Amino acid sequence: MTLSASPSSGDAPDPAGETFEGGRLWALLLGLFLVNVLSQIDRILPFILAESIRAELNLSDTQIGLVTGLAFAVCYALLSLPLARAADRGSPRGVLVGCIGLWSTMTALGGLATGFVVLALTRFGVAFGEAGAIPAGHALIARKVPTKRRGLALGVFSMGIPLGTMAGFVLGGVLDEAIGWRGTLFAAGGLGLFIALLTFLVAGPTPRLARPASDPTFLSSAGALLRRPAFRGLVLAAVLMGFAAAPFYAFMPSFLIRTHGFSSSEAGLTFGLLQGLMGVAGAILGGRGFDRAVRTGGRRILLYPGMVFLIGAATTAGALSVPQGWMAAALLLPAMFAFSYMLPWGFGAAHLLAGRGREALASSLVVIATGLFGPALGPVLVGVLSDAATGAGLSNGLGLALLLVPIASLLTGWALIRADRRLAAARAEEVP
Repeated sequence: MTLSASPSSGDAPDPAGETFEGGRLWALLLGLFLVNVLSQIDRILPFILAESIRAELNLSDTQIGLVTGLAFAVCYALLSLPLARAADRGSPRGVLVGCIGLWSTMTALGGLATGFVVLALTRFGVAFGEAGAIPAGHALIARKVPTKRRGLALGVFSMGIPLGTMAGFVLGGVLDEAIGWRGTLFAAGGLGLFIALLTFLVAGPTPRLARPASDPTFLSSAGALLRRPAFRGLVLAAVLMGFAAAPFYAFMPSFLIRTHGFSSSEAGLTFGLLQGLMGVAGAILGGRGFDRAVRTGGRRILLYPGMVFLIGAATTAGALSVPQGWMAAALLLPAMFAFSYMLPWGFGAAHLLAGRGREALASSLVVIATGLFGPALGPVLVGVLSDAATGAGLSNGLGLALLLVPIASLLTGWALIRADRRLAAARAEEVP
């Protein structure tokens, strides 16, 4: 199997349509960036609207948790693979536009919910649509972006995640007070349908790739990737990152409120703005770094994000123990940077290992690794540990439970550095 983005591949014409340059390239990247922003907004809205929804529909916290947590994560992860296969084998533009239309329609229909069942069904629909966003977006990047700009493209696309998260929290709260939770969901759904049309226009035609004479099955393609030691190492790192990131975002604002006396608005504004700034910086610098490594023939693709995670682990542990709130918030910055910095490096490495025509499949496997186990289990584990510590009379139970974050970050750094050695060996074999 060749490494598809090796320096020798240059910028050969795309057999399934021309690559974009100049204004067309930036129009495509802007469209994909907006897709990722929208995806995060629609995913985040139920978190910030939860109290209003719970009060009107008379839901329990358990029902809210099921709608926003485990059920969404499982549906999202399981549907990512078949949608990735459809993007690789067919038209990634068609898959992406269809997914945006589906999740936007279901977001809007959520505004009509009269109880738990209808609300849950609409969130399943949102998960179905959003499951195809990253794989189809990456397939478009692989077909339409020249090799020398691919890391930048992945960085711009990934930048939508932190900015969408920030926008979801800030705008969701403002719109909830202004037009209510139902109106907020209607507005988000309408915006999504507009972005679906925009994406259709800027992506351009994406004809099917020619299939090889022996076209492997969906499961055999995934199995072939997972049999590669470097890819298995990357997947392990992605799983561990999920256990670091999910509790970090779920509980760090609460930690600032309980331990350091932040108000809810202060914690939301501080955490949201810092995450937005660090997320953008991490995604852009990670993308540029990946481009430079590929362009110069560098073989240490995962070493740098691994080192950043080791730094983030140390500073996050410090944030959980310092007495000043401002210092705790400042010490969270490296972790926020690391989570976004990893994305273009990790997805780029997955594409290198997958080879042409399987980029979406590789992305979906990484998405499943990051988005299933950690988000489904990490916050629950922190919550259980926090309750147990508090019940035992410890004053900082949540802070102690959140030590899971630096531990998982430390293990993520170790896994990335270990996978880097395996990837370097694979590149040495393929690129003399």
